[in-house]
Amino acid sequence: MPSEDPRYWIGFQLIPNIGPVRTRQLVEHFGSPENAWRASESALRATGLSADLVSGIVHGRGGIDLNREVDKLVTHGVQAISVDDPDYPRLLKHIPAPPTVLYMKGSYEPLDDLAIGVVGTRRSTTYGADMTRQIAGELAGAAVTIVSGLARGIDTFAHDAALNAGGRTLAICGCGLDTIYPPQNRKLAARIVEQGALISEYPLGVPPDGPHFPARNRIISGLSRGVLVVEAPRRSGALITTNFALDQGREVYAVPGSALFKVSEGCHELIRAGATLVTSAKHILEELDVPASQSAVQSRMVLPETDAEKMLLAIIGAEPRHVNELSMDTGMPIHEANGTLLTMELKGLIRQSGAQHYVRA
Repeated sequence: MPSEDPRYWIGFQLIPNIGPVRTRQLVEHFGSPENAWRASESALRATGLSADLVSGIVHGRGGIDLNREVDKLVTHGVQAISVDDPDYPRLLKHIPAPPTVLYMKGSYEPLDDLAIGVVGTRRSTTYGADMTRQIAGELAGAAVTIVSGLARGIDTFAHDAALNAGGRTLAICGCGLDTIYPPQNRKLAARIVEQGALISEYPLGVPPDGPHFPARNRIISGLSRGVLVVEAPRRSGALITTNFALDQGREVYAVPGSALFKVSEGCHELIRAGATLVTSAKHILEELDVPASQSAVQSRMVLPETDAEKMLLAIIGAEPRHVNELSMDTGMPIHEANGTLLTMELKGLIRQSGAQHYVRA
């Protein structure tokens, strides 16, 4: 366990309707988490808490065995870090209502203070997957930690790219760490523990539940210097993270997509509202004042083309060719051709020469 004993913080977290703000107020009032936990009913009433909350604390703590809770954490290989622990993440500590306890599998290192959150839709396109892998991989190669939510789609690609680049990544979960959600990401989660951490504000035994996921988004942004959105429809949950980021004074970045794809509408709205347009990790690294590592530059140069990109690249030369012509010659549906051409343009393989006409770069 960390140097600061978190058991009393854990106890308050297990009592319904208390929350991090009231818990910290009680700890400040009584001078320590232990004093607050052991406070008499009359002393609790004197703090101004409602009768219902006082009753909830008194009856709730009577049914909680703090030693047993700590033993459960040890059994599952989970550590608990309280907000008063020197190992608690520095950036997160200063957001409004930070979690009073973080549960963690893996490790949080001082270098993780230089982190970027990467979020987006669970239903990503090939273009979104490619851009996430490219940017997250280059950031990780430049020693920037990637923070995301272990969800399907963009989150998965971001974590995977960071790991493949030999970098660090933090996965913020919306359930207790004795459950991996979604289940198909169990292998990915095991890799993350080796090169970063799984982190949750929810105690063991708490199942994944809808309201937990917007709440965990404030931790993704809170741990990060800025948040990058790669593909998000207008009402995407990923945009909740950007709202938290703005409230916390973080930078917001967005990757543009095709005007034909609804999956990029949220990103385009962010850009119109002032988010930094990003097509390469260097745009973020420049703002962070971090030099792109040689390995990151090399990874961009050797990023493999997909079969669709190879097909288009074989017929694009020095003479401008219209997207409709390229679609007909390859037999590729127009929407797929548009998305692939945009990816190729952002990779620097081709460039536009007039409206929807392309030549080799």
